[in-house]
Amino acid sequence: MADHEHRYTLKVTWSGNRGTGTSGYREYDRDHVISADGKPDIAGSSDPAFRGDPARWNPEELLLASISACHKLWYLHFCAVSGVVVSDYVDEPEGTMVLKRDGAGHFTEAVLKPVITLAKGDPQTARELHHDAHEKCFIANSVNFPIRVEPTIKSR
Repeated sequence: MADHEHRYTLKVTWSGNRGTGTSGYREYDRDHVISADGKPDIAGSSDPAFRGDPARWNPEELLLASISACHKLWYLHFCAVSGVVVSDYVDEPEGTMVLKRDGAGHFTEAVLKPVITLAKGDPQTARELHHDAHEKCFIANSVNFPIRVEPTIKSR
């Protein structure tokens, strides 16, 4: 099968100019709006530790959400084609980022903690399908830090 390329476009518009632009480190807000045609806007900022608005999504949270959502989508697919019927899926992932003295930072890991409720199917198969989902997840395949999955499987 030939490789297929998918392209994604969106717009990130800084909305934090208080009137003097970046005239000083404390003189501007980190706020921005993420937008794409036909979709609701996402209000973004930086982490509050970096002078961001805590009521807005920061890039680190969005990265973690992307990892979790991608894994979930693949997992539900594998369940559907394997006779495992999921009736509920809730993940509360955690990510760890380390800052260097020079201000640069990087994620050292992400841990997905999905709680899955099965309506039908073998709990062991349900557990094993997380491996397949992790192997296929586009986002997991694109980051350079480990992602662990610690699922809880419940039966109704």
